[in-house]
Amino acid sequence: MASSTSHQQHDPSDGIVRPRPMKPGNPTILRAQGENGSARANAVLSKFDPPNSGMSSGRSTPLPPDAPPSAVSISSVRKQIRAQQKHRLFPTIDYEARVSHFDPRSDYRDFRGFFVLFWIGLAIMVITTMLRNIKDTGFPFRVGVWGLLVERVWQLALSDGVMIASTALSLPLHRLFRNNNGWLWWERGGVAVQSLYQILWLTFWIRWPFMLAWTWTAQVFFTLHTITMLMKMHSYAFYNGHLSTTQHRLNALDNPKNASTAAAVRYPRSSTQLSELDKTKEKKAHKDEDEALAELREDLALELTSPLGQVTYPQNLTLYNYADYILCPTLCYELEYPRTEGTQYLELFWKTLAVFGCIFLLTITSEEFIVPVLHDASLRLNSDSPLTTSETLLILSETISLLLFPFMVTFLLVFLVIFEYVLGAFAEITCFADRHFYSDWWNSCDWLEFSREWNIPVHHFLRRHVYGASRPYMSRNMSTLVTFLLSAFGHELVMGCITKKLRGYGFLAQMLQLPIVALQRTNAVRGKRLFNNICFWVSMILGLSMMCALYVLV
Repeated sequence: MASSTSHQQHDPSDGIVRPRPMKPGNPTILRAQGENGSARANAVLSKFDPPNSGMSSGRSTPLPPDAPPSAVSISSVRKQIRAQQKHRLFPTIDYEARVSHFDPRSDYRDFRGFFVLFWIGLAIMVITTMLRNIKDTGFPFRVGVWGLLVERVWQLALSDGVMIASTALSLPLHRLFRNNNGWLWWERGGVAVQSLYQILWLTFWIRWPFMLAWTWTAQVFFTLHTITMLMKMHSYAFYNGHLSTTQHRLNALDNPKNASTAAAVRYPRSSTQLSELDKTKEKKAHKDEDEALAELREDLALELTSPLGQVTYPQNLTLYNYADYILCPTLCYELEYPRTEGTQYLELFWKTLAVFGCIFLLTITSEEFIVPVLHDASLRLNSDSPLTTSETLLILSETISLLLFPFMVTFLLVFLVIFEYVLGAFAEITCFADRHFYSDWWNSCDWLEFSREWNIPVHHFLRRHVYGASRPYMSRNMSTLVTFLLSAFGHELVMGCITKKLRGYGFLAQMLQLPIVALQRTNAVRGKRLFNNICFWVSMILGLSMMCALYVLV
């Protein structure tokens, strides 16, 4: 029965039973358990039953006259239940106040079956596409996008390797800054030299695909990987620069008369909350000068030691440490990371296989549902006969509508291949234990919430190296604006490199999120989570296809 086969949670305030987040019991198993329970009851009564003579079934065997009252009660109840079952046409169902699994008040959270259904739906899409192509062309797949993927692939791999290796120049540069007491010291000229190198490095590698005339697929990968390596290099250089300054201050306290006694500067870590960034420079009042000096030394030494206590700066300034950091799925450098006991090679195999599977599905989606739509729209817009404004808008609207579903599938596949499989595979390779690469962004109610939860590594980088770095010099709102400006510039740079057009659509769409968030956080809209989530998904799906149509066709 429903009441006996599901685990329930009662809330005395409303009297509603909510399903708990666990799988209901197997009816067959529960039935067997019930039969075992009956068997145990029979065992209790068997102590008072005479030996079976073969002339009775055992169920109607009368109790002996000296049976205790407890056995008599059990036997009487069993007889009553058996008598009721003989006359009961339908089994009894117990009803009580309960909510469904999808109800907002439900505590049920396990929807992995829908994840399986998603992959089954994609498999159906691939099979039907293959059958249609065989009927039309005689071949199961189109080869247009496949040809773009393999064109100059060795040139792409070699360039990507050189690009990654060139970031390692930050290590000798930092050693130079650390051992220099003149103008190349980190806080004097070191910051400027490192920043100039990063600007020149980014400019060269962004221009590199244009010089070699790569395809747009190669540009997508190389541009995104270049920006990723830039963030990794920046975090490594500036965090170690901060540690070198901290070490200079700690060494200077050996002669405290000429040393600075300002409070230790705590570099914001990836887990630091925004509200905590304003408190890093607070200094406690001390009555004793020696006690204050000892506490300052302890704070500076604590800043130079990893959170796990195994590595202390400058022990980390090795090529092995830098290579390990480059392979770790994180954008924020730390002296040490939590690690798993070892690599699970079977898990690594499945994640690697899933990467190629997602690339295959992305290629099928682009080849069958995106490229033909854009090609047809381009031919209609560039036809010899002039088009009126209404006709142009109609073509753009039709194109955007046809791209809605393909781009929704593409977005979900890109999310899975990056944050679940690629980062998960590198986490297995490096035994990186913290695999919280995303949160439940699909429940987001505004764009700020989405930016925090769908790409946690980038969110940590922006909070630590952009918002946190600018906060001592700017107000909270101005630091938020600077962070959004940098993020919008990055999105526009990626779109410009892919489409070889600078239109500003991506930059404008990114900056429009701020007034939209301000509107969603007004008292009239703030508490309507379902409405805000619907608006988020509609704007996400519509925005992706609209950006593609505008960049490609306009």
